[in-house]
Amino acid sequence: MSVRIRSAVVPHDLKAPISGAADGPLAGLSVVIKDMFDITGERAGGGNPDWLKAQPPATRNAVVVQKLLDAGAIITGKTVCDEFFYSLAGVNAHYGTPVNPRAPGRLPGGSSSGSASAAASSACDFAIGSDTGGSVRIPSSFCGLYGIRTTHGRVDIAGAMGMAHSFDAVGWFANAPGIFRKIGPVLLDGPSTAADIGKLMVLDDAFAEADAEVAALMKDALAAMTAELPSPSHQRIAPDGLDTWREAFRVIQSREIWSVYGDFVTRVKPHFGPGVAERFAAAATVTEEMAAQARVMQERARDRIRAIARPGTLLVLPTSPAIAPLADASNAVHESFRIRAMRMTCIAGLSGLPQVSIPIGTIDGCPIGLSFIGWAGGDEALLDLAVRLSRYCGMTA
Repeated sequence: MSVRIRSAVVPHDLKAPISGAADGPLAGLSVVIKDMFDITGERAGGGNPDWLKAQPPATRNAVVVQKLLDAGAIITGKTVCDEFFYSLAGVNAHYGTPVNPRAPGRLPGGSSSGSASAAASSACDFAIGSDTGGSVRIPSSFCGLYGIRTTHGRVDIAGAMGMAHSFDAVGWFANAPGIFRKIGPVLLDGPSTAADIGKLMVLDDAFAEADAEVAALMKDALAAMTAELPSPSHQRIAPDGLDTWREAFRVIQSREIWSVYGDFVTRVKPHFGPGVAERFAAAATVTEEMAAQARVMQERARDRIRAIARPGTLLVLPTSPAIAPLADASNAVHESFRIRAMRMTCIAGLSGLPQVSIPIGTIDGCPIGLSFIGWAGGDEALLDLAVRLSRYCGMTA
């Protein structure tokens, strides 16, 4: 196993691959699983060794894991993630930061960093992650992958560690658009809302958050896709500014993650890496009254976004405001990026809508992704769109 692939998996990795059914839609395809999903006989560590020590081995597979095995997939590894999924960087002070094979020396993105790293290293056919505040979307962009955050609630998350239940969603990565599409029918539950794509809305305020060269590449890509997409119109999605929505997301996320892990943090006092300790300390100060006020803002944001993203309408934006920061940049640089990225990722988070990222090109040799937010239950339409647009991927700047 190469160093870059080994960096993607946890020290408590599987002793041997787990084979699924002999036949099925995913038969023979290999998959790695973020270290938050239960696998029978294994412990889910959530990126923190102290949490890992306190957990008994799982007695059954998470729903996602079981569905993949029933469909014929072969689980080949458990992947590194940020501690308690509380970052977008992909850094883990205990297990090391997974390599970004397509932008060496730069962050892989988190919290599903190991899954993205393994997929980008071609160590698996596809990889499973989760996305609360951008944890599939940002690594997809940084590592040049196809990635999706599914409609909130459409993939059963039972048997997985939680973070913030209002926003937690399952997602996955792949290099090949055809394989990327195959995962949808296996994992997606609940009603699908089919609609022909008839409208494309460019989110001007999200584009304004991006570096100039990122925005320019995205606009060039959209211009090249005119045969596949409706003529675009333009909209500022957040009337009072994206920071207002980002703050509402932050407060709710903080309150909910503390409700899940606060007792453990208080009793055990686990060792945290840089940044995570500070975020948990801040989360401890968020009251239910503060969260209730933020939820009012969330409802307003959700109503507005869903009123625009009706069936048949796509919202388009850069997946990330920038290429991956250098891995050895200061914590201040990483935190600054996190704030910028959350202004953009909170749109799908607050609304509960699906978002797909496609690897549209590179800037200074580093991948960058273009995103489409669909309508509730429009996950299949986004997966189909990714396949149709795959011939435009790989453009460079």
